[in-house]
Amino acid sequence: AEHHLNPGVAGTSPAVVLALTAAATSTIRLGAGAVQLGHRTALATVEEFGLLDALHPGRFDLGLGRSGGSGAPKAAAPRVPAREPALVGGGAPVVDGLTPGGLRIPDRFSYEHLLRHPRFALHRTLLQQPGAHPQPYDEQIADILDLLAGSYATEDGVEAHVIPGEGAALQVWILGSSAGISAEVAGAHGLRFAANYHVSPATVLEAAESYRAAFRPSAELDRPYVSVSADVVVAEDEATARELATGYGLWVRSIRSGDGAIPFPTPDEARAHAWTEADRTLVKDRTETQFVGSPTQVADQLETLRDATGADELIITTITHDHEDRIHSYELLAEEWGRR
Repeated sequence: AEHHLNPGVAGTSPAVVLALTAAATSTIRLGAGAVQLGHRTALATVEEFGLLDALHPGRFDLGLGRSGGSGAPKAAAPRVPAREPALVGGGAPVVDGLTPGGLRIPDRFSYEHLLRHPRFALHRTLLQQPGAHPQPYDEQIADILDLLAGSYATEDGVEAHVIPGEGAALQVWILGSSAGISAEVAGAHGLRFAANYHVSPATVLEAAESYRAAFRPSAELDRPYVSVSADVVVAEDEATARELATGYGLWVRSIRSGDGAIPFPTPDEARAHAWTEADRTLVKDRTETQFVGSPTQVADQLETLRDATGADELIITTITHDHEDRIHSYELLAEEWGRR
């Protein structure tokens, strides 16, 4: 995913990281999760990923996000009203923060303080050309799809053809966290949609619901297709897994405070932090929705997430201080999931 001014996240350029990874591998599928369109153009995005596809054909997902100063929608579309999460996909109520199957749906986190943080303005200053106005997000997505399809033309009939890029075998995804424009655009174009439980667990149900409500069949899909993310740490037993996950709260705090993601702390570094009540409130929704435990425990929780959201697939992200522990977590989970 694309992130900027974060010392603990190597995600400044998804296309560069993908090119390096593709050159070092041969079969795994790779993708952006996500390119942030607020400071980019449709043409630059299609050119970058068209070049990647030309070098490594058919291996890439183009995941598109809208943060980073995306413009307002070109035309107001019918909206699924934002509300407190109250229903699971099948219409069952969320009671006391739990779905009938036991998935935790916490209180909403407010991003207002982050929007007022000086770093937010700094991002815009450094990422956007002076005086530039971001293109409306829905218009930008339409332009990307037209450029990929080779059907782009201005209102007075001037065509644009991107080589390489036109006809690239890219699987386009829209990433979103709530029942907003991202979910609506993904549904209206019949694209795949990734809903964000690991960053915005309070709104994952409404995001999936909004996408499905807006879905129109396309040449790509005849029915909605939803992927849902989860942050997990797996070890042989719960105690070991929780030790490996000790730094997660402090790492989330660095992001949520507006200062930027720090390098992931060791358990000892995390334990040395003097937590305030404000700190705990800042990270509560994230720490209580991280799945931490043995392979059986985490796989059970992932099945609950799948059933509550109706997910067609799950995105798993794991962060630990030592890379070997991260790899081992994936291995243990893959082995357990493969038995189910």
